[in-house]
Amino acid sequence: MLKLGKSADLYFAIGVIGIVAVLIIPLPAAMLDFLLAFNITLSVTVLLATMYVTKPLQMSVFPGMLLILTLLRLSLNVASTRLILGEAYAGEVITAFGNFVVKGNYVVGFIIFLILVIIQFVVITKGAGRISEVAARFTLDAMPGKQMAIDADLNAGLISDEEAKTRRLTIAQEADFYGAMDGASKFVRGDAVAGILIAIINVVGGLIIGVLQHGMPLAEAAQTYLLLTVGDGLVTQIPALVISVASGLLVTRAASEDNIGVDMSRQLTAYPRAIAVAAAMLVIFSFVPGMPTVPFMFLGTLAGAAAAISSRQHKRLLAAAAVPEETAKAGPPEEPPESFLRLDILEVEIGYGLIPIVDSASGGDLLDRVAIIRRQLAGEIGILVPPIRIRDNVQLAPSAYEFKLKGVTVAQGELMMSHLLAINPGTATEVIDGIPTVEPAFNLRAFWISPVHRELAELRGYTVVEPVAVLSTHLTEIIRTYAAEIIQRQDVQTLLDHHKQDAPGIIEEVLGKTVTLGPIQRILQNLLKERVPIKDMPTILETISDYWVITKDPDILSEYARRALKRNITELYKNEQGEIHVFTIGPLTERRVAESIQQTPAGLQLALAPEEQEDFLMQVGRFMEAMRLKGEQPILFVAPNLRLLIRRIIEPRYPSLIVLSYNDLTSDCPIVAEGTLELHHVD
Repeated sequence: MLKLGKSADLYFAIGVIGIVAVLIIPLPAAMLDFLLAFNITLSVTVLLATMYVTKPLQMSVFPGMLLILTLLRLSLNVASTRLILGEAYAGEVITAFGNFVVKGNYVVGFIIFLILVIIQFVVITKGAGRISEVAARFTLDAMPGKQMAIDADLNAGLISDEEAKTRRLTIAQEADFYGAMDGASKFVRGDAVAGILIAIINVVGGLIIGVLQHGMPLAEAAQTYLLLTVGDGLVTQIPALVISVASGLLVTRAASEDNIGVDMSRQLTAYPRAIAVAAAMLVIFSFVPGMPTVPFMFLGTLAGAAAAISSRQHKRLLAAAAVPEETAKAGPPEEPPESFLRLDILEVEIGYGLIPIVDSASGGDLLDRVAIIRRQLAGEIGILVPPIRIRDNVQLAPSAYEFKLKGVTVAQGELMMSHLLAINPGTATEVIDGIPTVEPAFNLRAFWISPVHRELAELRGYTVVEPVAVLSTHLTEIIRTYAAEIIQRQDVQTLLDHHKQDAPGIIEEVLGKTVTLGPIQRILQNLLKERVPIKDMPTILETISDYWVITKDPDILSEYARRALKRNITELYKNEQGEIHVFTIGPLTERRVAESIQQTPAGLQLALAPEEQEDFLMQVGRFMEAMRLKGEQPILFVAPNLRLLIRRIIEPRYPSLIVLSYNDLTSDCPIVAEGTLELHHVD
């Protein structure tokens, strides 16, 4: 590799200034010959370099270099025009192209020049420009997905921070490169147009100068100036054509381990049968009357030999890759028994019809969405969701999916891949044309609709989402619902280790009081079961430390933790007006519930009569439905000493009902009572 050291920028600056100087300063013919030869050499070098590139970013300097090369050709056009019109001579290179290449026939030369310009302008330059434009747009559109994939690999521990930074930098460089190539391709198109205009100017100007100033006959002037113009056009347009081909090769080059020559030879010879058919066709053409026999027979023989060689190589590769018979009989290697003891905390099983939403090669982004969900829930509720395994299950219906928690199915649903789900948030009144269904995460009324009806559904107040969004939303809700079962004792240890960096004092204080992981896990599970975020671990641990000397009951400590987190709980249930709408328990019912509290070996329990408990639960259900119809989240507001016990009665039938007490909310939060619940026949 040629290294110019720290002076490379100086040499480059001098070169650019020299190019600009050529536009102004007249050049002698000998110097012009040298620069034209240099231009041809440089263009061929760039073309060959692009053929050995395996990834476009290996020549990231190409867009800027394309501008410099275009400016060089235009400056040489100006210098040659000055010599052609001023001296009727522009050096040996242009004269050779005008006489030898087109044999002195300026009509033929001008036609060849026009053909070269058309090839460059209409075919190569236009195609390369279009590819650059599309590549730039798709590269920019793909950036968010690529960034999420990097984040997912980083979160899963598949790559290091340094590798993630490198991959992000590569993505940014790709976007910059294709964007620059999109703009640089316009220079090449402009160069082709300038070549035509310069040729016309040289012809018209030469005829005027030759006839009017030098008194040449029109035929002699045409012979002299047209040949020089054609030679000038050819000697500059051929390098321009070469650079255009190099530009097209670079922007069409997909990332590969080998250069384009190796890839083409390997991929074209990968199908020996196709080469054999082409050889037979060439041999047949050699016997067609009027066709030249020798060329077709010669080419047919070469193609047949190539097909035979390729076929033998193909068979050798297949034999080398074939599994030995004894290995095939032995079957796949047996997994160790220990592998079957592993239990995944969370699994998503999908039917084969849903595989495209997982396959990134088919445009599926479920893996990226899962990574985002894990990060989102870590930030919102403070738990580290373990890696979620996604696998296909042929026993499921093609469009079905299941969520498994510790190997047991906890939820399921179905997706229609060719449709969109139009969800009625409760405000849409008009029915739309679609297949009725229920949104699986929140049990809302919905319709599977054709994509062409999306705008109509949105105008009618429906929320329209894609199938993969339905699954990811359902997964998020499942994690929130079962967060208490997801968090393991090892996860608690990981959380403590993490917070030990920020609050080492409180961690040491809690663990110094012989508080083991078990009670801390129970307290966190109690909070998560009622959807109270545990992100503020220092506050939770401080509360445990403060009350550990009073009680070691995790349920009671959970109530104290709720009191310490009341600001978080208040913000969690405020509506848009900053209010919390609730229904309450009447004083008579509250007294009856308090009287039924009994101390048992398992702790405090409510001992309501069966008919009283059923009456209580039925009325709770009616109040919940009434609040939902008003668009409010159902919340039951009770006395602090009854909250935990009432929650235990309600949870089996209404697990989603929020039960709050005065201690759970800040004193400045407005509370709006929507009704009061009273048991029947309470004295």
